[in-house]
Amino acid sequence: MNTDAEVFEALPAVDADALTRLRARLATEASEAELIDVAYRTVDSPVGKLLLAATDVGLVRVAFAVEGHDLVLERLSDTVSPRVLHYPRRLDNVARELDEYFAGARREFDLNLDFQLAKGFRREVLRHLPEIEYGHTASYSVVAAASGSPRAVRAVGTACAKNPLPLVVPCHRVVRSDGSLGQYAGGPELKAILLDLESSR
Repeated sequence: MNTDAEVFEALPAVDADALTRLRARLATEASEAELIDVAYRTVDSPVGKLLLAATDVGLVRVAFAVEGHDLVLERLSDTVSPRVLHYPRRLDNVARELDEYFAGARREFDLNLDFQLAKGFRREVLRHLPEIEYGHTASYSVVAAASGSPRAVRAVGTACAKNPLPLVVPCHRVVRSDGSLGQYAGGPELKAILLDLESSR
């Protein structure tokens, strides 16, 4: 007959399935009690793992792996709310539309967006980026003019570089006047991949 000590020693140190179920239950209860200000999840994509985060208003952040997901979550906690929780269900629709985009079945996103991480002129620039059609590009100077400040080319570059919603708000479609790519949060190679993906369709 096994002793109590032997029985406990035979148990796994961590029951991963039980922990997953417990986290899911706690997240559901927190959501029902309106205790989640920022819900997040990660998804796999052809350009690597993406972090998605949303408030009650809408999608607030899309981050590439190169940005450091833990660092992004920490910044969301500092700037939006410390009540940040892994709650994938709130982002199911975002994940679905991203899957459709990468599969070539979606050319524009139909999502509620929360622009609170972009202020002033940066926010104005981001609101104009969806006007650049799928498969096309526009120069920084064209976007500056569309945003009401034709001379603010450098500020447009900054707005694109600090876009909290890449992919969904298509800053990858903004290029230099000479046709070269310019910078991108996920790196210039990733920007080229996205432009190739869109132009091939």
